[in-house]
Amino acid sequence: MDSRRQLKIASLIKEAFTEILSRNGKSIYGKAFVTVTNVTVTSDLTLTRFYLSIFNAQTPDAVVEGFREHKAEIKRQLGEKLRHHLRRIPEIEFFRDETLDNAYRIEAVFKKINDEKDAFVKELAEKEAAAAKAAKAPKARVTKKAAAKAPVKKVAAKKKAK
Repeated sequence: MDSRRQLKIASLIKEAFTEILSRNGKSIYGKAFVTVTNVTVTSDLTLTRFYLSIFNAQTPDAVVEGFREHKAEIKRQLGEKLRHHLRRIPEIEFFRDETLDNAYRIEAVFKKINDEKDAFVKELAEKEAAAAKAAKAPKARVTKKAAAKAPVKKVAAKKKAK
């Protein structure tokens, strides 16, 4: 669990980073829509991890790689913004946050399950309606003539042969 100090530093860094992204981010990630979903700081305050959610990009991993290439510039800009709050600016790492992608995948699976359930319930209701309709239909009566014409199995003859 993160300490109060870690949470405070992470909040300061996230605020400064989002301001940097809003001003200079287009040069790094182009037309993609990038949001900072989470910022974590290690207990010794030497490493900061940024989790980025990336939309409208052909290859989101390439956008993350662009952030990694501009790491020194971003760290310098963070240092300028946070120089009165921190003695040392921590090293920074960038990761793609796939939480929303996973949520969309899970929601698609639930939708598929729900659609299959609805189809099954509909099919079951149709079968029950057909069975109820067949139960209400008048039953055919067996007359003596029809019974006489029906083939009779010779069970007794087979038992004697054994």
